[in-house]
Amino acid sequence: MEYLKIIAFTHKQIDLKSLGKLVICEQTLDDRLRNIQSVLGVKEIFYVGTCNRVEFVFTSAEKVDRDFISRFLTVLDMGLPDQYMEQFIKNVSVYEKGEAFNHLLRTSCSLESLVVGEKEILAQIRKAYEACRVAGFTGDYMRMIMNRVVKTAKEVYTHTNISKNPVSIVSLAYRKLRDLKMCGNVKLLIIGAGETNKNIAQYLKKHKYSNFSVFNRTLEAAETLAKDLNGTAYPLSELENYDQGFDVIITCTGATEPIITEAIYKKLLNGDTGKKVIVDLAIPNDTAPEVVKNFPIHFIEVESLKEVARKNIQERYDELVNAEHIIEENIKDFELVLRQREIEIAMSGVPQKIKEIKHTAINGIFAEEINNLDENSRLVLERVVDYMEKKYISVPMVMAKEILVKNS
Repeated sequence: MEYLKIIAFTHKQIDLKSLGKLVICEQTLDDRLRNIQSVLGVKEIFYVGTCNRVEFVFTSAEKVDRDFISRFLTVLDMGLPDQYMEQFIKNVSVYEKGEAFNHLLRTSCSLESLVVGEKEILAQIRKAYEACRVAGFTGDYMRMIMNRVVKTAKEVYTHTNISKNPVSIVSLAYRKLRDLKMCGNVKLLIIGAGETNKNIAQYLKKHKYSNFSVFNRTLEAAETLAKDLNGTAYPLSELENYDQGFDVIITCTGATEPIITEAIYKKLLNGDTGKKVIVDLAIPNDTAPEVVKNFPIHFIEVESLKEVARKNIQERYDELVNAEHIIEENIKDFELVLRQREIEIAMSGVPQKIKEIKHTAINGIFAEEINNLDENSRLVLERVVDYMEKKYISVPMVMAKEILVKNS
C-alpha cells in the first residue's frame, strides 16, 4: 500500500456549507480527474462526494504535502476564491499508505460518518468507485482495495450492532417531517431523483403518503422514481412553471447553485400564503437563503441535524470497538492478499515462457526424433508434455504462495 493516498475534506474540519464548494458535478468530473492524472502524475483515482465529505482516493509516488494539495486544488479548477483555497488547504486531512487504507475502511463502515451506523455511505462509495472504474480512472489495484472495502463493511454491519435501529441523515429528516404531523394527502414536490431522495421517498410511501410530483434534470430518472411512487414526473426546467400547489418540498440535487430561488419559490406558491415545509438535504443547499429568510417555512437541512447525529455517535460508541477489531483483522489479511497478488503479477510471464520452451523443444531441438516416433508414441509424448506444462505453470505459483503464508 506504499502509493495509496487520500485527500479528504470532511464535516469534522469544514462546515458543511463551505464543503459544498468542493462538490463536483457529474458533467465535469471526468475532465477534472483526467487533468489530475495528466498534470500530477496520479495513476488510479476515484472521487467520493457525499453530504458531509469530499474525498479523492488515488495512487501516486509523490509526497502529499501542502504544495501538492495546493496544486491538486488548482488543477481541479473549481473556481475557489483565495480565502476558500486557504481554508481547504489548512483543514484538509491527508492519509497515506496503511493509514489511507484504514481510513477508507472506517469510512465505508460509517465510523467516520456524521451519523455512525448509516449504511448509505457504503453504497455511495461503491457507486463513486464504479463510475470512475467505468470511465477508466481505476485499475487492478483499486479493484482489490474495493473488494476488501466491501467485504469489511459487510462484516461490520452483519456482526456488530453499529447499524441497529439506524438513524441516518435521511431517517433523521423523515422523523423531523413526521413530527410536524402532516395529513396523508399533502402535496409533495421531490426535486432530484438520486439515492437520498429515493430513500426518503420510500419512507414517505411506506407511511401512506401518495401525492408526489418528481422533478429531475434527467426526465428518465424522474419518471423511474415517479412510477415507483405513483406520482408525476417533470424535467427540472419545468419547476418554475409548476402551478398545482404544494405542501412539502424535498430537495437533494448535485447542483452547485440554489435550485429554489426566491423568484421560483414565489411562482410555486402561486399566491398561497400558508406555511410550507422544505426538506433540503443537498450540500450546498438547493434552497436560496432569501427563501428561508423571507417566507414562512419549516426548514429542515443537514446542518440542523448535526446535534442529533452527535448524540447518535455517543449512543453507538460501544460498538466502535467491535467494528475496529473487524477492520484491524481485515487489514492484516489484506496485506497477505496484496503480497500474493504481487507474486501473481511477477510470475504472470511464466506460462508464456514455458509454452515457448515447449514449442522450441518439440518443433526444433527434438523435432527429428519426434517425427520418427509412431503415432501412438507421439500421442503419449504429447500427453506427458502437456501434463508437465500445466504443472510447471501451477507448482511454482503454489509454492511461492505457501512460502509467503508460512513466513507471514
